[in-house]
Amino acid sequence: MTANAPARTPPTKPPKKKTTQLARSEERTALWLLLPSFLILLMVAVYPLARVFVSSFTDERFAAGAQASDPDFIGLQNYQQLLTMTLRAVPVRLDGEGAPMMQDGRPVYENARLFLRRLDTRFTLDSVATFDVFGTRYVLGAATASFVRSMWDTLVFTVSSVALETLLGLGIALTLAGKFFGRGVMRAAMLVPWAIITVVSARIWEWMLQPTRAGFFNTLFNDLGLSDGNFAFFQTASLQIPSMVMIDVWKTTPFMALLLLAGLSTIPRELYEAAEVDGATKIRKFFAITLPLLAPTLAVALIFRTLDALRVFDLFQVVYGEQRYSMASYAYYQLLAARNVGMSSAASVIIFLIIFVFALFYIRALGVDKDE
Repeated sequence: MTANAPARTPPTKPPKKKTTQLARSEERTALWLLLPSFLILLMVAVYPLARVFVSSFTDERFAAGAQASDPDFIGLQNYQQLLTMTLRAVPVRLDGEGAPMMQDGRPVYENARLFLRRLDTRFTLDSVATFDVFGTRYVLGAATASFVRSMWDTLVFTVSSVALETLLGLGIALTLAGKFFGRGVMRAAMLVPWAIITVVSARIWEWMLQPTRAGFFNTLFNDLGLSDGNFAFFQTASLQIPSMVMIDVWKTTPFMALLLLAGLSTIPRELYEAAEVDGATKIRKFFAITLPLLAPTLAVALIFRTLDALRVFDLFQVVYGEQRYSMASYAYYQLLAARNVGMSSAASVIIFLIIFVFALFYIRALGVDKDE
């Protein structure tokens, strides 16, 4: 710096008071702009949710007509009715001399359902499931066995379908991310199952899984000599949930693949080129580059699919009706068929809480709430 250079004057800072007033003015403007969204959210989400919470503590009836009366507050009775469960060892039958009855070297147990009905409890218990552990038979009883079964079926359906859709969707996305002839057509064709309405796809699969040779799979199995063409998919209890999972995987895997394909397109190609120069194999590149950079997209896809699967309704309602429930279809049945608004609201609140727990778990476990 020369001796004749003029001294540089420091920039003047705006007064602190004026800066604070400007920030407050911008905050007020932002609040006014967000006010319509808040009002819409209050009408379509907050008020109905609060209404369901309040109804879950009452004995309100739906469409009671001339017999309608003001609902009474009954506290947690609806929740107790839905969630009361017990696990008991089933006693062995006794002969006339009081000795345990045996058949083919095995103990003869009492009827589990009749055993539960004899228990002195507040609610009449019904059997949910029976199983043997170390030579002892146990029965899981519940005051509302159909709802407990629906909870278990929904959780099994959710875990199975989301796991399969994630694996298959990732495989499809990795395949379609490469360059090959007809890639555009394959990407468009991939979305066809997802574009079909769930009710329509459920009816299509219901026809394909018919227990006679009128169904596609029974005809195929018969032609291949794998069965006699009378395989009952929907009528066999052990195959009902796997059938639901198969239908849902066929329809929703394209959704997972689309989300993951979008995530793959954001990964810079230079990283793969640098890895090839270093001699990395395809497996090494997948675990060192693709999977870590795809983790945020994978987390979002898992959250969307899990929450959607937990509230599944249309698929179970179309295929099984009142024969087998999901949690959402059970709440629907309680509202329209049983006309029990209180019980339906309590079931809906339980669904909401389960979904809320799953959302928190995903956010914490997958680090969605962390700022990069």
